[in-house]
Amino acid sequence: MSGDELIFLAVLLLRLGVPLFIPRFPLPAILAALVIDAADQTIFQNTTDLNLDGYQGYDKALDVYYLTVAYLAMVRNWGDPFAFRTGQFLWYYRLSGVLLFEITGVRALLIIFPNTFEYFFIAYETVRLWWQPGRLNKKQVITMAAAIWIFIKLPQEWWIHIAQLDFTDFMKEDVFGVSATASWVDAIGENLWFLALLVVVVAVAVVGVRRLRERLPPPDWSITFDVDRTRHQAEITPAPDPDWQPVVSWYMFEKIALVSMVTTIFALVLPDNEVTALGVVVPVGFVIIANSFASTWLARRGRSWSSTLAEFATMLVVNIASALVFIVLVRRSDSAVNEGATVFFVLLLTLIVTLFDRYHRRESTAVFGGHPTR
Repeated sequence: MSGDELIFLAVLLLRLGVPLFIPRFPLPAILAALVIDAADQTIFQNTTDLNLDGYQGYDKALDVYYLTVAYLAMVRNWGDPFAFRTGQFLWYYRLSGVLLFEITGVRALLIIFPNTFEYFFIAYETVRLWWQPGRLNKKQVITMAAAIWIFIKLPQEWWIHIAQLDFTDFMKEDVFGVSATASWVDAIGENLWFLALLVVVVAVAVVGVRRLRERLPPPDWSITFDVDRTRHQAEITPAPDPDWQPVVSWYMFEKIALVSMVTTIFALVLPDNEVTALGVVVPVGFVIIANSFASTWLARRGRSWSSTLAEFATMLVVNIASALVFIVLVRRSDSAVNEGATVFFVLLLTLIVTLFDRYHRRESTAVFGGHPTR
């Protein structure tokens, strides 16, 4: 394997592996995933000679993947029902917008459906560093979400998806007045006022943080990034679920909706796939329901997964086998599918489904069978 391929593999493993820490270490893990997402293509461009023409599709799929894991971490960790429902709405609202954009190609949809969920998740988990987040009342939760939506995400979505401006080029050409190819050292060296401005901004931020700390209530615990050290201290945690779920339930409806939407987005963004949304949703829904019947049958007979890893490994074998059958059938038809991309998103979806089954909470009474949790 060449040096370029090793760099690519290392970055890919980081993008796949770091999000798996979000359920246990929500804030540092999602911030790390965000930074890696922002830096990966720059790393490839500056350190390798790889052809990145097809990488954009994988980049989008990995974005959806790590945000899906963040949503499932919210399912696992958030005990306040109102904050949870707010985050749930923001997640599915954004996911719907991404799906509509991939189907229609209308970029304005990304402003109408901004990614408020990600920053709302970060803000809520920042509160958890020191305080029991249940301290936040409904008005404060809504104010937090609205402020992020209006003052952060709408301008950001316009900048990225409508104006399609590059921050680096904008800063160098329009702010510093140098060429886009100039180094940052040269750009700042010719604009020493920027350093003075930076010092002023840092000083104002320090003063603001100190004054804010004086007005905040005393911390509930010492700062910690491990959510398991705080999750059960003060929040109301839902009662443990049984090892089985009734096949027809609100839980199943959400599982089909989530996995179908994520799968469809993966299928549409990964290169060289000739598929339709309906052509993805129908088989995905069928497979999920069939797997659920089998899992329920096993669980009711006292058989359950010994660990998350065991469940993932078993599901991966089954799903890879299903994907291979699908690829064989496509080869015999007039359709086309990117076989490597298909195996890739089967891996991502297996992770998502495994975490969904491990972390879900039952907020509603099953439609047929089951027991209410509240």
